[in-house]
Amino acid sequence: MNASSDPAGGGPSPFGDIAAVVVDGAGVVLQWSRAAAKLLDRTAAEVCGQPIRQLVEAQHPDTCGVPAAGRAVLRHRSGRKVEVAFHALRLDGSSDLLVLAAPLQRVSDREQGTAFLRALLTQDRIGIAIHDTDLNIVRTNRAPAAFGGVAATVGGRLREAVFPEEADEAEAALRRVLDTGVPLIDRELRARSQHVPGPQGALSLSAFRLEDDKGRPTGVAAVLADAAAQGRRRDLRHEASVRIGDSLDVMRTAQDLVDVLVPAFGDLAWVSVADPVLDGDEPPKLAGAGSWHLRRVAAASVGSWPAGFVPPGFADPPVPDLPVLRRVQRGETVVVADRASAIAMAEGHPELIPLLIPENGHSAVSAPLFARGLVLGAVAVWRTERPEAFDQADADLLTEIASRAALSVDNARRYTREHRAAVALQQRLLPPAATDHPAAETAGLYRPAGGGADISGDWFDVVPLPSLRVAFVIGDVVGHGLHATATMGRLRAAIHTLADLEMEPDELLTHVDDLVQQLAGEASPGHGDEVGATCLYAVYDPVTGHCTLASAGHLSPIVVRPDGTAHVIEVTPGPPLGVGGMPFEIAETDLPPGSTLALYTDGLIERADDDLDAGIRRLTDNLAALCRSERTLDDIGRSLLARTGDTPPRDDIALLIARTRAVSADNTASWELPADPAIVADARGAVARQLAAWGLEDITFTTELVVSELVTNAIRYGGAPVGLRLIRNTVLVCEVSDSSNTQPRLRRARATDEGGRGLFLVAQLATRWGCRYGRSGKTIWAEQSLTATRPPA
Repeated sequence: MNASSDPAGGGPSPFGDIAAVVVDGAGVVLQWSRAAAKLLDRTAAEVCGQPIRQLVEAQHPDTCGVPAAGRAVLRHRSGRKVEVAFHALRLDGSSDLLVLAAPLQRVSDREQGTAFLRALLTQDRIGIAIHDTDLNIVRTNRAPAAFGGVAATVGGRLREAVFPEEADEAEAALRRVLDTGVPLIDRELRARSQHVPGPQGALSLSAFRLEDDKGRPTGVAAVLADAAAQGRRRDLRHEASVRIGDSLDVMRTAQDLVDVLVPAFGDLAWVSVADPVLDGDEPPKLAGAGSWHLRRVAAASVGSWPAGFVPPGFADPPVPDLPVLRRVQRGETVVVADRASAIAMAEGHPELIPLLIPENGHSAVSAPLFARGLVLGAVAVWRTERPEAFDQADADLLTEIASRAALSVDNARRYTREHRAAVALQQRLLPPAATDHPAAETAGLYRPAGGGADISGDWFDVVPLPSLRVAFVIGDVVGHGLHATATMGRLRAAIHTLADLEMEPDELLTHVDDLVQQLAGEASPGHGDEVGATCLYAVYDPVTGHCTLASAGHLSPIVVRPDGTAHVIEVTPGPPLGVGGMPFEIAETDLPPGSTLALYTDGLIERADDDLDAGIRRLTDNLAALCRSERTLDDIGRSLLARTGDTPPRDDIALLIARTRAVSADNTASWELPADPAIVADARGAVARQLAAWGLEDITFTTELVVSELVTNAIRYGGAPVGLRLIRNTVLVCEVSDSSNTQPRLRRARATDEGGRGLFLVAQLATRWGCRYGRSGKTIWAEQSLTATRPPA
């Protein structure tokens, strides 16, 4: 029992650290080996004759004597604890026991090493060869034969599996690993064919040195893999990473997936997704038949698409509640090794075979599009021309690619949902595309950036004003997305409110500028500079044919006159909205009836190879040419958008086209009155005669009363000159002007008051009324409908 731990050969013994102890039936130590003395630092003289339990720190409470095997904690001379695994053997013809013990960590390492080596040697997708110091093979799994090469055999050498011209180089590489200890990683070699002369494919060789406990070399472990298959899979992964995911469209992403898989991975493939995914919604989370309404969205084939197979765009055939369906719905990838297995999966549903199994299909693999806990759909790949069947490595590869594609599909789905909500919001915020007003006929068009993939804050608007006037608005909010759309909605509402107050264009833009500064102040820290807009506001009066404009950093409009001449209306642009501190200037022009006015945002004229001035000239020429033809305003607008180019615009485009009209002189009548109360009766008489001439005797009494109250107020509270004007269209407008800037107020007079009822009567008799201010004085107006039946006074 005191033999040396080193065998006669001088090399390390695998049993050198195993302690051996002989105890009698009572557990008394009879013999104590040198390894046991070294383990606990206790000599044989100290231990022999003593009960072995004195050396045990802890054991199972139910243990009596020496157990047959197990683990124990022993006491070292220094007091530290030593964990060991032991095994007790009874000696023949005696009650004595031979107890073998070794440090627990060493036993665990050997158990794990043995399990690891056993697992390696059972692999059939990689080749494992263990070489001794002479580079002879001592263990192998003979896997290279699975690659079409010659299998390495025990007792042979690596050169047997390698093309002869590379045999010496391969063994020299193994020798360097053995001598230096530097691992060899992924060295490509040509494999020797077992069927035909010459090389057959390529092998990837990796190797590392094996060492004993003292670090002395004991051999080399070599790992061989199919380099060609690895290369194909690596290329396919790279192709998938490059091509899949660069689109936010579900169908485009699905088509990219099948285009990557065919023909590199299979001969026929398709992708089906749940119907709600196409609308941006989540797929149903139920499992089984009837809950998964799939639609085929993409397909690819090396030849023509099989007859009877569902083409893209159509619903997949309903599938019964089959086990294979539930496996895919649970997120598993399913491999079908042969055609018989595929037919067997139909389980008594032969009608599915011609719909899901191609005529020459012999192997298939299907993976779910699984992302963020949702099964969005599935991808199926068949091999019809390639002879090799899909294996688990192929399934793992498809799972990886499908997972990448599923994330892209889910990103596209979520974008579709958000984009749909944003587009719906913007569409509700924009006015009707076409309007027909007494002052003008209009057509508005909006095109999002990126061919509809992006939205922004570009907008147009047509605001009807009193006295048959109309306001044209065009604007462009800074930025893109929902925040720009929301800002546009707030600005449009503000402009509507301010326009109703009948402000001059420069004054209106000043108030809107204050609002934008307020919005910038409310923005989150660091984002105040992202709030801003440009805007053009124009007011057209069909009675005078006069147009008043003001610009907040926006492009000037273009007008095409009835004679065909076209030019840009010179408007001095003020600063963009939100800058503040600068005034806005008014520009004025006369527009004859039949003039075409175009208001637009910069997306309509911007080109990568052109400047804004060239874009404006091009737009002016195109608009003039289109106006010479008998086209509707909508056709003109669509033609202008079509001429921006085939590529999706980089910026949003908003376009408003208006064709002006005029109120003829025989539909208006005006008088200038002195500031004399006696003139009120003359004014009533003049109005009555004009209404009779127009055939409006039925509203004479009401109109006389309105005129009487408004003229009286103008004479009493305003000043000379007093103007009176009637405008006839779908409504009758009565306007009274004076030189005062005093704001008229509607109030309820008390029973004892002698006055204060004039505006109250006007408000009751008219459809609507209001007041606007000019550069000198004000105008109070009242409208009466000429189309609706009026109640008796």
